[in-house]
Amino acid sequence: MALFRSIATVGGWTMVSRILGFARDMLLANVIGAGLIADAFFVAFKFPNFFRRLFAEGAFNAAFVPLFAGRLTRDGREAAVKFAAEVAAVLGSAMLMFTVAAILTMPWLMVAIAPGFVDQPVKFDLTVDLTRVTFPYLFFMAMIALMGGMLNSLQRFAATAAAPIMLNIVLISVLLGVRGGVLPDPGHAIAWGVAAAGLVQFLWIALACKRAGISFVPPRPRLTPGVRRLLVLMAPALLGAGVVQVNVVIDVILASTLSEGSVSFLYYADRVNQLPLGVVGVAVGITLLPLLTRQLNSGDLDAARNSQNRAIEFALTLTLPAAAALIAMPGAIVTVLFQRGAFDVAAAEATAGALAAFAIGLPAYVLIKALTPSYFAREDTKTPVKIAVVAMIANVALALALMQVLAHVGIALATALSAWFNALALGVVLVRRGHLAFDDRLRRCVPRLLFASAAMAGAVWWGTGLLAGPLAGDEARRIGALTVLVAGGGGLFVLLSLVTGAVRLKDLRAALSRRG
Repeated sequence: MALFRSIATVGGWTMVSRILGFARDMLLANVIGAGLIADAFFVAFKFPNFFRRLFAEGAFNAAFVPLFAGRLTRDGREAAVKFAAEVAAVLGSAMLMFTVAAILTMPWLMVAIAPGFVDQPVKFDLTVDLTRVTFPYLFFMAMIALMGGMLNSLQRFAATAAAPIMLNIVLISVLLGVRGGVLPDPGHAIAWGVAAAGLVQFLWIALACKRAGISFVPPRPRLTPGVRRLLVLMAPALLGAGVVQVNVVIDVILASTLSEGSVSFLYYADRVNQLPLGVVGVAVGITLLPLLTRQLNSGDLDAARNSQNRAIEFALTLTLPAAAALIAMPGAIVTVLFQRGAFDVAAAEATAGALAAFAIGLPAYVLIKALTPSYFAREDTKTPVKIAVVAMIANVALALALMQVLAHVGIALATALSAWFNALALGVVLVRRGHLAFDDRLRRCVPRLLFASAAMAGAVWWGTGLLAGPLAGDEARRIGALTVLVAGGGGLFVLLSLVTGAVRLKDLRAALSRRG
């Protein structure tokens, strides 16, 4: 099936990026740990990234890809590229003005985004400085979102999926320079690395577009009918497609009011949680939207329903065992990945608690990515925003209550629970509208996946206790013990999945077959 091959392409490149991301974060933990500089940099990095995921990738992709893919199907490539050029002119101008305005007003914006830093002048000033340096990253990401949406609509997924690799390579180079004493100011050096990485990624995607024959020069910015339609669809999608990112910013605001290091603990935990989310969730969302759009535009409703079911099946097959493993052995994972240099035992324990809480919501995060394309492909961006508003309210209420008892872990748990509400609400509405019907294959495999994941988690938890000595030993013994746990747990899950019929070999062969 083309869907699975496309997911594999995006997921494969994303996996490479995430592995390099772990190398980057291991260096970050070693160089800046979880103190003042780390808290300041993570806020500076998350602030433009929030707008990138919410606007440039979330709301923009939700509106642009169906419109571009629709024109591509109905009117041909030339008309679709002309529409993209009109959008690029307006989008680029708006992002440039927004970036300049944000840089000029950054001290006031920081009061809203990190209110807990106000009483710490040194940390507050450093955060403002670093965020001003990183914020131009947003402009480049907005342009990349547009060009990447065009490539994805043409079924060219590899270049866009590989672009984040450039970010990690640049930041790893900067961190090595800091550790080697070549760059003396770690905070500012890493911030400038983020800005430089944005430019490198932009050039990479521009070259990919040129090779695909879809290069263009943006005209004078004008609100053409096509651009107006895009803006109408984008308005509600700003929240509907970005509820998870809104919750991330809420997490930062609340964590900034807790003890020093809380922002960093949540960042490192989220980075581990983002591995399966990025590899599976992002891949499903990116590939499913243009596929559903084409199938619905051509009137093939049965194919659209089948694509939706297979996307959900694929998402759960990979995220249920991943969530179970992260909940069963968070301490072992954090210790091996981060506990060295400036990142001590206390920081590892605090991060492990947040990781287990985040992991509870991992399947929900990916289901959101698998369900929202069904709305966006039908040019319905209003329903997800209604669900998003309720989910955000629930997240804030839960976080405020749970952080009183669990500190930063309560914030992570609230995010996970609100994600489950979001995913379930999206699914219920689709079922009621007749846009989602679970087929026999999906109903058969889900309970069996749950059983296999639970059994694997129990075995991994037992194995973590058995290998407590090696996990507390030197670097080589810790890595070896974690490798045994991961390989053993993964092997057990695969075996149980095949024995119970949760995954069938003939389905795998059909999914990977080009004829399928």
